Amino acid sequence: MTGRELDAAGITDPDLRAAYARCRLLNARHGRTYFLATRLLPAGRRPAVHALYGFARWADDIVDDTGSAATPAERAAALARLDRLLRRALTGGRPADEPVVVALADTAARYAIEPAHFTDFMASMRADLTVTDYATYADLRTYMHGSAAVIGLQMLPVLGTVTARALAAPHAAALGVAFQLTNFLRDVGEDLDRGRIYLPADLLAAHGVHRDLLLWSRRTGRRDARITAALRAAEDLTRGVYREAEPGLAMLDPVARPCVRAAFLLYRNILDTVADGGYAVLHHRAVVPRRRRAAVAADGLVRVLAARLGARRAPTPVPRRVEALDALDVEEPR
Repeated sequence: MTGRELDAAGITDPDLRAAYARCRLLNARHGRTYFLATRLLPAGRRPAVHALYGFARWADDIVDDTGSAATPAERAAALARLDRLLRRALTGGRPADEPVVVALADTAARYAIEPAHFTDFMASMRADLTVTDYATYADLRTYMHGSAAVIGLQMLPVLGTVTARALAAPHAAALGVAFQLTNFLRDVGEDLDRGRIYLPADLLAAHGVHRDLLLWSRRTGRRDARITAALRAAEDLTRGVYREAEPGLAMLDPVARPCVRAAFLLYRNILDTVADGGYAVLHHRAVVPRRRRAAVAADGLVRVLAARLGARRAPTPVPRRVEALDALDVEEPR
């Protein structure tokens, strides 16, 4: 966490600054796309986003720690401990032994974020300890309310809106779901290695796909037309959720809009990469090319400057230069 960001956010306590720095590290390490988009926010709002994402990443890492010696019971105990620390922190306690929770509680207080959003999130994390698949899309949406939709709802007070927050909330929730569905499609092979299938069984079955077929394809590296058809259907489903989310972009505070628009485009570009790669996500991870990320970043920079300088006309896109990724570290206009 740069000192400038913390200063801009009015965070002066040394321990609290260290807690936010830990969250920023988690965001930078695990969320390359999301971290890039966050750089487009005004400096004073970035620490809160890092705290929200850092906590979510921390909990997710506990659940997904299948590569270590931790047993399922130990992971459940670790998640339960995190839940206790969270509840205590949100009611005024200070869990000094867990910086990520310290930063989250401070952010929740500063922006008056509904505690229920964190309760729902933890419920979905607990589900990941035991649930390995979802029979229907409706079942999956119930899970994603806690694991993804509430992340969008947590973000709204930080981003700010030009409409009543209640009008923007459904679109923010849909964007969280769209991002997660994108991750499910991109990571289907890695999730299968953990014993999980997030793509709903009814969608897969409609194309003749089942767990054993997915395992066979993952193990052998061989393709199957039925799997390709199912993954294409999952892509279509996800694009529909992006359409639900898109009207919410115009409802955000203009200075926050470029950040969310960049995340929207970068994540949706993952779908393009999956399709361009022939839906081979069981065999390798789809990664958006650096030049494409740079183009989104460069356009975002122009929009940031226009919003902060009060420009009235739509900005002119700048050349698609890879250097735009590094340009996100420049000082902002005062």
